[in-house]
Amino acid sequence: MKNIFGFGISPSSTVNMDKVDFTLFDRLHELEPDAWKCMSCGSCSATCPAGTFSGMSLRKVLHCLQRGREKEAVKMLQCCMLCGKCSMVCPRGINTRHLILSICKLYKED
Repeated sequence: MKNIFGFGISPSSTVNMDKVDFTLFDRLHELEPDAWKCMSCGSCSATCPAGTFSGMSLRKVLHCLQRGREKEAVKMLQCCMLCGKCSMVCPRGINTRHLILSICKLYKED
């Protein structure tokens, strides 16, 4: 990997959407219909104290689930302190704490 002006060039990450297993993502939306309301504004990520130190972001978690990267999503969620700040700032009123707990529950069931 060559470093150019402080930036590295990494190999591309391609996701073959035909081979991705979306069962957890589909089950999440059945269990938590509010997950569809998310517009990825980033308000939750901006206020997250866990995100400040660990890079945890609910927006990243949802994007990982949309791409079938469940292990990566759950690994990020392990940093969550369930403080509820994200729920307070969500412009769509999503109960993010309940959403996070539902994701973890569904992952453990698999």
